[in-house]
Amino acid sequence: MLSRPTRDEASSYYFIYIDQVPEGDLPAILSEQMKETVSLLSSLEENQGDDRYAPDKWTVKEVLGHIIETERIMSYRVLSFARGEQAQLFGFDQEAYVKAARFHERSLSDLLEEFTAVRQATLTLLRGVPQEAWTNTGNLGNAKVSARAIAYVLTGHEKHHVQVLKEKYLSV
Repeated sequence: MLSRPTRDEASSYYFIYIDQVPEGDLPAILSEQMKETVSLLSSLEENQGDDRYAPDKWTVKEVLGHIIETERIMSYRVLSFARGEQAQLFGFDQEAYVKAARFHERSLSDLLEEFTAVRQATLTLLRGVPQEAWTNTGNLGNAKVSARAIAYVLTGHEKHHVQVLKEKYLSV
């Protein structure tokens, strides 16, 4: 079982997400999250995918698309750091990514299919990381971050955004 990252494995900012991850087996948590997210969002009518709770906020489809793209990026970071990469990796402009992706042109069901595929790929990746590689660190921005911390960040990131969907969009 993958243990929780220590405070010296990532900048304090990342613990906004890491601290949201419950205790337990990380792949099992990710698998359960996938089922819950797909169940929650597949119950919506297609037009609800274009809902936003305020004019300047993302739509449901954009939130889901952001979760997908962030997971892809974080998975790449896990892979890089687990393999010992020391080249500096950089952040990304989430607003620019969401705008460029044009999620409004896609169906909610198509995005859910992509989310499931990306999550399955993440789970496969995590199963293949050797135990000793989880504490390998890489350069993210100007900080050292471990592969383990990034795996926890991607888990907490989805949890955060699904909670926002429930509270702000769906009133669940």
